[in-house]
Amino acid sequence: MCGIVGVLGNHQVAPILVEALKRLEYRGYDSAGIATVNAGHLERRRAVGKLVNLSDRLVEEPLSGKAGIGHTRWATHGAPTTLNAHPHKAGPVAVVHNGIVENFKELRTELNALGLTHETDTDTETVALLTQYYMSQGHSPQEAAQKTIARLEGAFALAFLFQGEDDLMIAARKGSPLAIGHGDGEAYVGSDAIALAPLTDKITYLEEGDFAVITRSSIEIYDENGTLANREMRTIAIDAARVDKGGYKHFMAKEIAEQPSVLKNTLSHYQNADASEVELPDHNIDLAHIDRLTMVACGTAFYAALTAKYWFEKIARVPVDVDVASEFRYREPPVSPGTCALFVSQSGETADTLAALRYMASQNATILSVVNVPESSIARESDLVLPLHAGVEIGVASTKAFTAQLAVLALLAIKIAYARGAIDAAQYRTHIAELNRLPGLISQALGIDGAVQDIAKKLATAQDIIFLGRGALYPLAMEGALKLKEISYIHAEGYPSGELKHGPIALIDKSVPVVVMAPMDPLFDKSVSNMQEVMARSGQVLLISCKQGLKTAAEGTWAQITMPTTPDLLAPIIYAIPAQLLAYHTALAKGTDADQPRNLAKSVTVE
Repeated sequence: MCGIVGVLGNHQVAPILVEALKRLEYRGYDSAGIATVNAGHLERRRAVGKLVNLSDRLVEEPLSGKAGIGHTRWATHGAPTTLNAHPHKAGPVAVVHNGIVENFKELRTELNALGLTHETDTDTETVALLTQYYMSQGHSPQEAAQKTIARLEGAFALAFLFQGEDDLMIAARKGSPLAIGHGDGEAYVGSDAIALAPLTDKITYLEEGDFAVITRSSIEIYDENGTLANREMRTIAIDAARVDKGGYKHFMAKEIAEQPSVLKNTLSHYQNADASEVELPDHNIDLAHIDRLTMVACGTAFYAALTAKYWFEKIARVPVDVDVASEFRYREPPVSPGTCALFVSQSGETADTLAALRYMASQNATILSVVNVPESSIARESDLVLPLHAGVEIGVASTKAFTAQLAVLALLAIKIAYARGAIDAAQYRTHIAELNRLPGLISQALGIDGAVQDIAKKLATAQDIIFLGRGALYPLAMEGALKLKEISYIHAEGYPSGELKHGPIALIDKSVPVVVMAPMDPLFDKSVSNMQEVMARSGQVLLISCKQGLKTAAEGTWAQITMPTTPDLLAPIIYAIPAQLLAYHTALAKGTDADQPRNLAKSVTVE
């Protein structure tokens, strides 16, 4: 959500900033802008919509300078207009900001009384005006920025650029992620390492409360107490090819297709050489004594956690609570001694999930995390980090990260089950062998692409769609509905099949497609009974099952999708493929943007 870049370079910086911003498009945005210092003069250009609009503006009104900051904005305070776009400028200072300044109204009133009026509807303009005020009182740029940051309440990542200072940038982080890149006589700032990948692989991540004074020759980082901090510089391996579409029309299509290789990579990182043992990163957690698990996540990651609840309870016999992070953090539930908390987040920076983690840590809970970014805040604050090894995911609607989350959670479930004695050695090895079939089965499942394209053309005409599933396929039904509404903007809901008669069946008529996910498992017959209830009321059923399931129950259905026969453990992961492809091809049929759906952001770093 929002993207920040900053460059103190040796070349004209405007094209470099725009290219870096392109690498942050996946975060979601509705306007963009850059500011540079040239011959001491501070200037900016901004535009609403896609980055191409900003590029057009720069052709018409070029910006020179070798120092600059840039921003892609996802609107919070104020509509997505040019006036509200970042960078915000007040006198000799320009600012880009990710986050929310919660006390901006009080600060705005104070500034108005000093004769400093606002031109925009944003909270960020307050940061620029306050810095301008402190500079007018004789403070240096660094002092003015420090005084401003001390007044801010909320979550933010900030980068400041100053008139007359072409070798100075100030950066600060509280709640929202920010990284500093080290170059040869150059320095960079970015919301994440992806933006900086073409420029450097030497990255320092700011920690909570950090304040950085950046020049081309030096980087000074101060902690929240104002003490000079020694933050580690890391060498980050980011495959630039992973951030290209590789010939696919959309990143989402590429990332769906990557899943067999991604899952093979994920599984290999958690097994010994002969694939007979699940091996976790070094930790001091006694898995045998995990008696209860609290799982917290948001969005698609929440559905991954809900799915894993079935595995932890059925296989490992560990009771599990699953919470949406935004509710959990404010409910502040009591935490009993020995509680183990597991947090799932693709970015590792999700604001509500991170806040929930910090609450649990304050209650002395053991913290586990499943993330795709090992250097993220959630990872750094965990006792045990389980990386996905899925590579960069650009599409806003998560695909490969979701299936990788499920794979890692399944591995953890069987590891804990074996440690607790809930399964014996033979069952343990059987489950490992089942998981190692995942890449091949996912490859088979991807063969449904052509059939899904035809079905999607009809789904694209619907106004409402219902997804049904039982057992571990119930969270998958909700995930399928989420994917569809995220990128096609069709209203969709996922329900447990058994809840059909408790309300949702009132919605059924011939205009409402019903997607039934029904692998040939112990609950198959019950799923078929629910499906029959839908068809008896003229519901148009799309049945997703294996050949045997379709042979048994396809009569009377509107359409069918044939899935490979799968072990029960793997069904939720395999059946994610039709959910993803249905959403993708329906979006194509409707002409919506599968990679950057309206109003959504990849990484939600504010409440």
